[in-house]
Amino acid sequence: MANFTAADVKKLRELTGAGMMDCKKALDEAEGNVDKAVEILRVKGQKGVAKREGRSAENGAVVSLIADDSKSGVLLELKCETDFVAKGDKFLAVADALAAHVAKTSPADLEALLASEIESGKTVQAYVDEANATLGEKIVLDRFAQFAGGFVATYMHRTSPDLPPQVGVLVELDQENAEVAKDIAQHIAAFGPKYLSRDQIPAETVENERRVAEATAREEGKPEGALPKIVEGRVNGFFKENCLLDQAFAKDNKKTVQKVLDEAGVTLKRFARIRVGA
Repeated sequence: MANFTAADVKKLRELTGAGMMDCKKALDEAEGNVDKAVEILRVKGQKGVAKREGRSAENGAVVSLIADDSKSGVLLELKCETDFVAKGDKFLAVADALAAHVAKTSPADLEALLASEIESGKTVQAYVDEANATLGEKIVLDRFAQFAGGFVATYMHRTSPDLPPQVGVLVELDQENAEVAKDIAQHIAAFGPKYLSRDQIPAETVENERRVAEATAREEGKPEGALPKIVEGRVNGFFKENCLLDQAFAKDNKKTVQKVLDEAGVTLKRFARIRVGA
């Protein structure tokens, strides 16, 4: 088996605009050499490879789809090269069709999504490749989220009034509460927490924060006896910055998000936040 990683596949896709499966085959043939894989794709005549090489897709839109019963929902990012294309009806129609396909088929991951048929005899990857050709820009689908089971809601934020939403948030509560779901989703859009709770943070990440906090305190000349308390304080600060439930609530910074949820009698099961290009 060729020695290449998911990061290599992503890099090749960004360089060429070719589909995921084609990139994997090219890397396999090139034994993991990205430059050689680019040449292979060119030789095989992948549509638009030479033209799109080196171009980046950092514009785009986030779209969402919530079921009528609010028990399931989809959040999906579709990227393109320019804001002109991002706000066009054709581009947004492609994004909406992809979100509807996710809602219908519930793919396990991105690879399964791209390999699935959105139309008879046409995979999602082929559908995206067609959009590349039709719109004349590199179009990239590499992120989506889908929740089902609880009460699902979304919040979409426009960073500019003339552009489609650039930030989207999907939340799932254990029971219906539209007001709290909206408030929490808006908070997530604004503050961008990385984790739901402390127990979701990898142990090695926490230990690294402890090491950094201790090294910083020593560099600052803090007394040896005060180090444990200082380190714990700074690690707790890390939790408050990165864990949603520990954050001060946007609408009332005297309460944590956990407190707001407790007062409403609901539990936030999970969330997803997507910002275009981030």
